[in-house]
Amino acid sequence: MEREDKPRSGHFRRIIPCLDIKEGRVVKGVNFVNLKDAGDPAECAAVYSKEGADEIVLLDITASLQKRKTILEVLKKTAERVFIPLTIGGGISGIEDIGLLLKSGADKVSLNTQAIENPLLIKEAAYEFGRQCIVVAIDVKDTEVYIYGGTKPTGIKARDWAKRVEDEGAGEILLTSMDKDGTESGYDLELTRGICEAVNIPVIASGGAGNLEHLYQALAFAKADAVLAASIFHYGKYSIKEAKEYLKGQGIPIRL
Repeated sequence: MEREDKPRSGHFRRIIPCLDIKEGRVVKGVNFVNLKDAGDPAECAAVYSKEGADEIVLLDITASLQKRKTILEVLKKTAERVFIPLTIGGGISGIEDIGLLLKSGADKVSLNTQAIENPLLIKEAAYEFGRQCIVVAIDVKDTEVYIYGGTKPTGIKARDWAKRVEDEGAGEILLTSMDKDGTESGYDLELTRGICEAVNIPVIASGGAGNLEHLYQALAFAKADAVLAASIFHYGKYSIKEAKEYLKGQGIPIRL
């Protein structure tokens, strides 16, 4: 089943650098572990914004596990320096948290653990703030959804959960393959395409980008609306501009 009739967030596909935050710093690991420092969040985001990134995602990766609120000060400092859509996730427990984050500079919020534990929050948040603000992050290992920073299996199949979050009012899905995360071996194309074909909201592919061909594969074959990447940008392997020029040359509609 092709997805040419699928609603998209604009005609252009998007390149989205992801900043995983731990203790106020950008980190990157492999399969959600062995984290290494990759810089200051606000500085990294500002560089990516200038390079032409379409959006930035900030994920406080230990907030839910540590049962604390997300990094409000990091968000505020980042929002002062970037002028492209900013999504933040981690430790969001209710409507009040979402309202505060949106007032503090976020354009979207990403729900993960709390969405599983309280699916009604998706519906309430979409009603209160508009579904365009609500992203549901789905971390997947062996087709199963994991929560609490990838530490706890739920027994829920990714495809089933993707359909449910769309029904509850999510405006977008951030789909991460834990098996591929940080490996730079390419996105999980079968997983991504399966989710893209199961829902009618935009899907962001995440986990495994190692070269520009991988970005192309996720957009062209897996039918993702956007690609999220970290390692290839954080460590200077490619620039956002190089990625966009490559994709445009491959016939992918991209904003330069």
